[in-house]
Formats: sequence, C-alpha cells, structure tokens
Amino acid sequence: MRREVWSASPAVDPIGALPVPAASKEPWKSPVWRNRPAFLYSRKPLARYVGRPAAEFLKIEPAAGVVLVACAVVALLWANSPWAASYQAVWGLDITIHVGSFELHHSLKDWINDGLMAIFFFVVGMEIKSEIVSGELRRVRNAVAPVAGAIGGMAVPALIYAAFNAGGEGSGGWGVPMATDIAFAVGVLALFGSRIPSAAKVFLLTLAIVDDLGAIAVIAIFYTDDLSMPWLAAAGAILALAIALRVLNVWSGPVYLVVGLALWLAVLESGIHATIAGVAMGLIISAKPLLDPDAAHAKAQELAKEGLTVEETEQLVRLTRDAQPPTHRLQHRHHPFSSFVVLPLFALANAGVALSGDLMAAAAASTVTIGIVLGLVAGKTLGITAAVWIAVKTGAGRLPEGTRWPLMTGIAAVAGIGFTVALFITELAFHGGAEPLTDEAKIGVLVGSLAAALIGAAIIAATAPGREGAAARRRDAAAGGGR
Repeated sequence: MRREVWSASPAVDPIGALPVPAASKEPWKSPVWRNRPAFLYSRKPLARYVGRPAAEFLKIEPAAGVVLVACAVVALLWANSPWAASYQAVWGLDITIHVGSFELHHSLKDWINDGLMAIFFFVVGMEIKSEIVSGELRRVRNAVAPVAGAIGGMAVPALIYAAFNAGGEGSGGWGVPMATDIAFAVGVLALFGSRIPSAAKVFLLTLAIVDDLGAIAVIAIFYTDDLSMPWLAAAGAILALAIALRVLNVWSGPVYLVVGLALWLAVLESGIHATIAGVAMGLIISAKPLLDPDAAHAKAQELAKEGLTVEETEQLVRLTRDAQPPTHRLQHRHHPFSSFVVLPLFALANAGVALSGDLMAAAAASTVTIGIVLGLVAGKTLGITAAVWIAVKTGAGRLPEGTRWPLMTGIAAVAGIGFTVALFITELAFHGGAEPLTDEAKIGVLVGSLAAALIGAAIIAATAPGREGAAARRRDAAAGGGR
C-alpha cells in the first residue's frame, strides 16, 4: 500500500510539551503543521515530482557542496562559452545606492563578495561561538588536537607558498592555501556514511571552524586597505552598542538587523573587509538559551494540562523558542540561505576563469599556481598530520575516538579543499593587481581543491572501517554506555 507523505512521522516539539494531534489526511489544517510548506502534502504532480524531491535533497548533508560544485562548473562553462562577454558584463554591472549626498558604488560581484558573504561569515561566527561555549572547543583536551591541526594546516601551506613566491609579484597570496572549505570537506566525509566515526567528523568540523577563525584574522590584519579612522571609530561605537544590547538581554531581531547593517556599512567604509562585521555579530549572539530549559519545560507542561487559549498557545511558542540557544535558532534559519543562495552566487561570480591555452601554459609554470596547489594538497596533509601527531605524542591532545593514523591522514588531505574561502582570499590578495595573477591563483585553487578531494577520498576509502566494523563500534559504544 502506498504511504502518503503526511503519515510518515509525527510532529516533534523541542521542549516536549506541545500536544501533537494524530496523523490526518489534511495535516496542513492542524496548528502544528500550519507553517509547513504546503507542497510537502500536495498531490499535484509538480509538487510530488519537483517540490518534494527538492525539499529532501536540501536535507542531505553534502547537498550544499553539490550545489557549489555545480555553480562553479556553470561559471567555468559560461566564462569559456561564446557568451563569455556576458559573464564579465553581468558580474561587472555597476550598482549604486544614493542616500542624500552619500553614495555607495560597487559592481554586482563586489556586492556579493562584500555584502552577501557577510551573511556567510555571520553563520560562521555563530558556529565558532557555539563551539566555544558548548562544543568541542569548550573541552580543552578534546580541542587541543583539532586546534593544533588547524594551526599546522594554516602555517605549512603558507610557508610552502612563500617558498615559491617570496619577494615575487605574487608574494601577497600566501593566505590563499591556508583555507579549508567546511561545506566541501564535511560533505566528502558524509559520502562515507557510518564508516567514518562520529568523533572524526566532529574533529574535522572543529578544525575547519578554527581554520575559518584563522582565515578571518588573516583577512582583517593582512588584507585590509587604507584605514579610515572616523569610520573605524564609528564601527567601534556600533560594536560597543551591540555588545551593550547583548548584556542588557535585548533580543529584538529588527534591532539587531539595523545595528548589524550599520556595523557592516561602517566596517566597509573603514577599509577593513566588510565580512568582518558578519563575524563580529555572529560572535555577539548568545550560545546559551534565554530561558532555563527545565523551567521552560515545566511551564509548558502546566500550560498544556488543559485546552489552550490563543494567548497560551503563543506563550508555548515563545517558551519553545527561548529554550533553545539563539545561535542554534539563527543558524537553523540562516544556514539554508547561506549555503544555497550566498555561496552558489559567490561561486558563479568568482569561479569563472577563461581557460585559454596561453593562460593554462602560464599557470602550469606559475609559482602562484604551483604554490597554491602544493599548499592545499601537500601542505594541508603534512601540516595537520604533523601538528596532531605532536599534540598526541606530548599528551596534550588525543586522536578522535575510533580513528587511526591512516584515516587521520585522509581527513587531513580532505581539509585541503579550500574552494570558497580560498577564492575569497584570492580576490583580496590580488585585488587591483595584474589580472593574470588572479586567474592563475583561481586555477590553483580549483586544481588543488579537486586534487585534495580525490586524494583524501581515496585514502579514506582505503583506511576507513568497513560497515561491519562501524556496526561493531556502535555496539561497543552502546555496551559501554550501559555499564
């Protein structure tokens, strides 16, 4: 018998107090399901064969990486097609905002890189905050190995690049091979499913987050234009206001939106890259619930004992919301837009390189390209593995549970996928410089990231435990938890 979508599973209330009605043939009429997308329950062919599959695809862990790759391929094909001129015309389109005598003038590409990417870094900032407050970065012993790996994985690629380019025209690009792309790296591990120990996935995620924090620091310190002190002072004042609002427990979304936009504008005009504003706002957001979850649960149960009025239902919704950390709620809200809108647009605007024969020949002999490829492929693998080995051997840290050194080497290789942040730093490092250097660097990022993904996946495929081993590991963990 064919199972209908709406009978698949019941609704779940985060604090366990909201009365959930039994499944019905018209779930969208239930208060619990009223805000769910209607196409999930529709019998219409468009919803069944397009809407539902698309919704399920977006839930898949590697989906963001798949979309990112697709957009990068589209950008490359577009930039090398008979319509290549339109690629430059579209992303070079001038967009100007006038407010009285004030004028903000940027190309469409710059609006994406300076504006939309601030949302991506806002999400990254909240991820960093969550890890520091309640994640792996909170427990020192568990955090030492991924933090050491991140430091090694940034230092060695930068040194390799500098060895090829010190004193040369491309010397400023040393920050390009330092970056790890979270979406791609975690997506590669997700392809192996339960064969990868959960602790190893957490290790890579923590390493990538620390890596992002390092990349943000590099951007702020080394890839900043001439500073405007008045605008920098304004940015400092706005940041202080945001912190004061946080301390006073002001949690109005519109208020923080206005403050965030003001901070973004001040940072942009100060000469510091505007994405730093996104990180700063992400770090300000609280990673602890606004209400004690136990107290919220008790209050919700009290309200749910009898029939709920409209006001009590609204109070239950507020209790459910405030019993979750704001970082968790905001990440859940903004992550899809960041992963499936911002990053794909970034890839479309930045990955298009006209691959002429002359450029490919120049890139093959370019120290910029070679430095980036070797930094991402060899530098990341060597730097992360060596740093983690030192941390483990000195007793300061430990390997993720269920992970051996061959698998750790594969994870380190996967961390060489730089793509998004590497392309981002490329635009900053060679901004206003010779166009060939930018294109050679982008080719290095694309080739190095692809090579790192393939090599890392091959090592993991050869060293990760088989499905039987993974199942035995889960049984042992369950048995250990029961003792």
